[in-house]
Amino acid sequence: MAHDAQVVARPGRGPAVPVAARDRERLTRHARQAAQRARRLRTAVLASITVDLPPGADPLAIVAAGREPGEPWTVYEQRDRDGRSICGLGAVVALEASGPGRFRELAVRWAALAAEAVADLGGGVEGEGPVALGGFAFTDDGPTTHAWEGFSAASLHVPRLALAARGGRVRATISALVAPDDDPRAAAERALARVDRLGAATPLPMLDPDPVRRARPASALPPAHYEEAVARAVERIRAGRMEKIVLAREVLVRGSTGWRPPEAAAALGVMREAYDGCCVLAVGRGPRTFLAATPELLVRREGHRLATLALAGTTRRSSDPAVESHLAETLLRSTKDREEHAIVVRRILRRLERVALWSTAAPAPQVVQAASAQHLATPIRAQLAEPRSVIELAGLLHPTPAVGGFPEDVALPMIPALEGMDRGWYAGPVGWTDAAGDGELCVALRSALLEPEQVRCFAGVGVVADSDPAAELAETEIKLQALLPLLSG
Repeated sequence: MAHDAQVVARPGRGPAVPVAARDRERLTRHARQAAQRARRLRTAVLASITVDLPPGADPLAIVAAGREPGEPWTVYEQRDRDGRSICGLGAVVALEASGPGRFRELAVRWAALAAEAVADLGGGVEGEGPVALGGFAFTDDGPTTHAWEGFSAASLHVPRLALAARGGRVRATISALVAPDDDPRAAAERALARVDRLGAATPLPMLDPDPVRRARPASALPPAHYEEAVARAVERIRAGRMEKIVLAREVLVRGSTGWRPPEAAAALGVMREAYDGCCVLAVGRGPRTFLAATPELLVRREGHRLATLALAGTTRRSSDPAVESHLAETLLRSTKDREEHAIVVRRILRRLERVALWSTAAPAPQVVQAASAQHLATPIRAQLAEPRSVIELAGLLHPTPAVGGFPEDVALPMIPALEGMDRGWYAGPVGWTDAAGDGELCVALRSALLEPEQVRCFAGVGVVADSDPAAELAETEIKLQALLPLLSG
């Protein structure tokens, strides 16, 4: 009886993820069934259980406090959407791929693994049960520099522990991978032992408000290089070679001897409170963590329903409501920004024609506020003609002209030459998918890569025929303010 009682999650009291005796035995039973399937299929099979966590449990805090050195972890939160949070710790399976077929390859491999999994039936919380979390680099071939070590072109992890929250309810899924010759009880016990090592629930760490050592941000390349890149892009657009291209900048945050970047968990704690309306995410690989607070949804799939968002056209925010309203109205009337935005909407709708019975976009863009900027946004919905997983759909839509360019065959090859940097996972899709192929991926904007001794921050803008190099440079500065003050303290 005592093992089955719920424990209220208070900092420092009780296990972070209490697992009752009956649930432990259920995982062993699932592992036995998985072993039988594994021997029949001659491949490893996933076994998992899903349990309720005590009221008030914080998935981010549990994962952040329980992570062991170098252990992979993922955070995907949109707290303004009924407290939705999906977090993962560890990896019982790592699905990775590169090349033009990377989205399709991971979708097929995940579908095969999920189809044979021995798992509990759903309990009503989005993202519970067996899930795969992670993301994709901007380019098909993935990162090319040491800075992105551990972040491949396509990387989805099935976590040892997955936590899903919505509407105050929190569910934990514990998974084991059972090979044909494995002892199923031992496989289940290894999974449970990792969860038991999480220890007691503790609050998120705090950022130091007055650090002894401070860092100073500096452009990886001179600002003049960026203005020249914009000017060269404008020349090509006016010559009729393309309609739009997105160019990004990289800013490095380094400190004096002894300075270290802030803890990723502490930064996330601030981001989740400060950036209402954004998706706050993190993907940790080894000693590096990729963070973002992004307003841009790439794709959400729920059964045959699809949702996406065209987001292009930006202006700054203001603490003065009258000024902010004026800036928003100016953005709505801007020919340059409306043109940039319309290119994105048209391209998304054209891509959806391949897979949808119907698709529809709002008749006119609206202004949305996010972090340090205001954007033009057009919600788009569609009904799928046949089942396609959210990962396949992400591959269909990525990269939109909001982060790449148009037409793609001309614009995309120009980006690395003009930018002079490795985007890595910046502007790539990051998110999750469940066993049914539902899920959600956002475009990793307003992002940063935390390395052991420095931070890389990224921001980009859309360049069209009327773009002014100095104005585009200033727009990147606006976007960089979403994370720079937080990560350079």
